[in-house]
Amino acid sequence: MDYIIAFFLGIIQGLTEFLPVSSSGHLEIVKGIFKTDYEAKESLVMTVVLHFATALSTLFIFKNDILKILKGVFTKKINEEKIFALKIIISMIPAVIIGLFFEEIIEQFFNGQLILVGFMLILTGFLLFLADKSKQTINEISYLNSLIIGIAQAIAILPGISRSGATIATSVILGIDKSSSAKFSFLMVVPLIFGKVLKDLLSGDILSESIAVGPLIIGFIGAFLTGLFACKWMIKLVKASQLKYFSFYCFFIALITILWKTI
Repeated sequence: MDYIIAFFLGIIQGLTEFLPVSSSGHLEIVKGIFKTDYEAKESLVMTVVLHFATALSTLFIFKNDILKILKGVFTKKINEEKIFALKIIISMIPAVIIGLFFEEIIEQFFNGQLILVGFMLILTGFLLFLADKSKQTINEISYLNSLIIGIAQAIAILPGISRSGATIATSVILGIDKSSSAKFSFLMVVPLIFGKVLKDLLSGDILSESIAVGPLIIGFIGAFLTGLFACKWMIKLVKASQLKYFSFYCFFIALITILWKTI
């Protein structure tokens, strides 16, 4: 994979990580178009690096909230920050279980399975459409809601299901207000991404000699810079109740992808 394609993948990741249209699905589609020669493991490593870049952009956007949470966690008294952190931990449980026990199976989905990507994009579109039709409420995230949203995040490991789309849509359908839904969705994935990258670093996957480091760096830069813009934009879009337009986009891309692979 050359540097131009890697940078293009970074831009796609930066946009689609926060916009509810499936970053992993779009990365697989772009790889299919350019006919990259990445094997499943190499493809997954590129995906992890790009997700890591957008995780850093999330930290930058929500740095004040994160610092407030960290300060609250290390105080003796029970406070809102500790409760919020506990809900984040609960939301991580399903994805951690999937990542630990089904990693080899997951890798196979990142190997040009574009028909699967197409059908998962359709599922994402339906979720977004349902969320857009949900009534606006001011409910807060409960511990049970955190687990349900976490299950949605675990399912979104499949390429074609938008992680932000699935988690935000699930939150809104559960009656949680849209601002809280967006914030929780973006923050809940950060520990998982850092944990995944640390795991791969310790195992040597990302630094493997068979994987070119240069394109990974270029893709990382593209994803980080684009992610800064897309994160702020997505927060505004969620508040404005414009998810249905992304559902139509998912349906369109899904149709094009399925037709392209079957005709």
